[in-house]
Amino acid sequence: MTSNSERIDSSSRIHPSVQLADDVQIGPWCIIGENVSIGAGSVLESNIVVRGNTRLGANNHIYQFSSIGEDPSDKKFSGEESWLEVGDDNIFREGVTVHRGTAFGGGITRIGNHNLLMPYVHIAHDCMVGSHTVFANNASLSGHTVVDDWAILGGYAGVNQFLKIGAHAFVGGMTHIGHDIPAFMIVSGQPATVRSINAIGLERRGFDKSTIAEIREAFKIIYMRNHSLQEALDQLKARADSCAELQLLIDSLEASEKGIHR
Repeated sequence: MTSNSERIDSSSRIHPSVQLADDVQIGPWCIIGENVSIGAGSVLESNIVVRGNTRLGANNHIYQFSSIGEDPSDKKFSGEESWLEVGDDNIFREGVTVHRGTAFGGGITRIGNHNLLMPYVHIAHDCMVGSHTVFANNASLSGHTVVDDWAILGGYAGVNQFLKIGAHAFVGGMTHIGHDIPAFMIVSGQPATVRSINAIGLERRGFDKSTIAEIREAFKIIYMRNHSLQEALDQLKARADSCAELQLLIDSLEASEKGIHR
């Protein structure tokens, strides 16, 4: 068995309350704060700060200069207990910052499994990120944002607070998002505009041609036929019996509180 001295660099500072799985590796000059737990197979490279209260699952890989579980950047935050919860098999590249929740937002920021956060991504307080997402360099979420499974944010994309990004959506690089994005949609440009469906992404994830065709028809119903949103929803619900995947789109439309990009 590998000893602690071989797994944990002597220059790192780890609070006595920290719970580490037996095989966690921590490189030089890391600081791990109070009430942190780190799951099996996780690797912290160097110069990383993990603040309490943070729970990291198994097989997470965090690269240098990242700050995980820091106090939220919110003037309403007054030191109340709040948490960051991270699932398994996530990659946090260089300089990623992730903040804990606030009492106003429910007290927790949550990230799921199998996500890739490229260099200098920021996840703000009270965000909820699903699984299998990709955030390219410098993409940023403002507080209270929800990003569903398999969504992709391009480099320098910025998302306003309290918004929702639907499952399998694609946000182009340097795009400013000011409204909710329904599932499956591609949004890009200045101002942000819904372009089409994320057909290439769906093909890569094993969606068959007939399902992609149904989702493409749903895009036309919402965006190209001059329907009200309720009229579009009624038509999508009628089609969902023959295409179960449309329910993801319906759910994302019905969950919108800030209005969708049209």
